Amino acid sequence: MGAKNHGVVMPDANKEHALNQLVGAAFGAAGQRCMALSTAIFVGESKHWIDDLVEKAKSLNVNAGHEPGADLGPVISPAAKNRVVDLIQSGVDEGAEIRLDGRNIRVAGYEKGNFVGPTILTKVKPNMKCYKEEIFGPVLVVLTTDTLDEAIDIINANPYGNGTAVFTSNGATARKFTHNVDVGQIGVNVPIPVPLPMFSFTGSRGSFLGDANFYGKSGISFYTQVKTVTQLWRETDASFSKGSTTAMPVMQ
Repeated sequence: MGAKNHGVVMPDANKEHALNQLVGAAFGAAGQRCMALSTAIFVGESKHWIDDLVEKAKSLNVNAGHEPGADLGPVISPAAKNRVVDLIQSGVDEGAEIRLDGRNIRVAGYEKGNFVGPTILTKVKPNMKCYKEEIFGPVLVVLTTDTLDEAIDIINANPYGNGTAVFTSNGATARKFTHNVDVGQIGVNVPIPVPLPMFSFTGSRGSFLGDANFYGKSGISFYTQVKTVTQLWRETDASFSKGSTTAMPVMQ
């Protein structure tokens, strides 16, 4: 079980909003959350926004999480850092272009910390290891397509179905995306589409085990003891009381 959440950026999207949301969702919590938006698909002319995306990611402050102004902290262990670094290198080895490299970052006062800075890999293909595996670190892999249909096909071919998002100002595009994409939680101009507690967390496919979602209606059903009452009434069994009584009613 795992996740590989995709954010699709359409050319008609609000550029500033889309890029800001991508950066926050990809690198927040150092990418160590199951709903991190770790994959971006730029459709058509939106690919020209990648340079601006890189600049926004560069501005993030990497520091110990308790330090004022920190945007992201370290990953959880040396082993986690080594795994993230290895997956970044695998992308480079397979032909991806590293536009922002956070592998050698040093944080003053925390030189032995498990820090990885924001990293962006472009020219990524679906057959690459860095795409196929959940990196669980501050790494955004970037793909480009000519059409929305191609982007949807890429998402649906991925084995995971935890979350996805589309950035667009077109209602028809949003409707097509939400209807055709095979993912359990979908955001429209919302990068991390985790619902409020009254709704269930509905990750699907390779991002879900079991037969019931937690919290929301499914959670209520899980904790509900069902009672079934089966009754038979005959007209001939009907009885009628005679007169009124002020005594405490009792069964007779």
